[in-house]
Amino acid sequence: MAIKIEKKIKGYNVVKPEDKAAPVAAPAAPKEAPKAEVIQMHESLERPETLVGSTYKIKSPLFEHALYVTVNDIVLNAGTQYEQRRPFEIFINSKNMDHFQWIVALTRITSAVFRKGGDVTFLVEEMKAVFDPRGGYFKAGGVYMPSIVAEIGTVIEQHMKMIGLIHDPEMDESTRKLVAEKRAAYEAAAAGKKAAPATDAPAESSNGFPPGATLCAKCNTQALVLMDGCQTCLNCGYSKCG
Repeated sequence: MAIKIEKKIKGYNVVKPEDKAAPVAAPAAPKEAPKAEVIQMHESLERPETLVGSTYKIKSPLFEHALYVTVNDIVLNAGTQYEQRRPFEIFINSKNMDHFQWIVALTRITSAVFRKGGDVTFLVEEMKAVFDPRGGYFKAGGVYMPSIVAEIGTVIEQHMKMIGLIHDPEMDESTRKLVAEKRAAYEAAAAGKKAAPATDAPAESSNGFPPGATLCAKCNTQALVLMDGCQTCLNCGYSKCG
């Protein structure tokens, strides 16, 4: 096929047939910066020979013998800036064999969730929301436990806080000061004085709060008292009046 050139030729180049077939070299791709190998928690992660663990004692009036809850952790990315402890398995031991079946089932299911990886902190709220139809009980410190499963959930929460999975915001200084003032005012009013001496102060119950205090809906502690016509918690500062 002939091609007619209508413009003036300013220059030319001889192209050989083998040059046409030569591929055009692609620009070299930039090299990626080396990344640290971060091990994530997943269900196919093999169990190491040794795990780091903690054991917690639960003494409930619902059981004749105490429960011992052991939570074992696996250490991921040991020796690096990404080092992290994650719960890997849980064991519950007791001399009481009356509830052996559901305790074994609970430990196996909980351990399976731990090994699955991801956010496992949801277990705490799910377990703490289990209520015993026979009624709960008060543990040391006046904290109400709706069931033994809820206390096991509280133990897991305590462990997760210890390894850094759950971060509980601490009470700020202004709230601490407010709670201290409310407690002093309540004790003074109960003694019938503006500032009650330590010898005349009302006797405290075994949990450290005034006798007759009721259960706080926010912190589940028996520390709710009536002040100026308003229910006020002497433990966390919660008040129904705002």
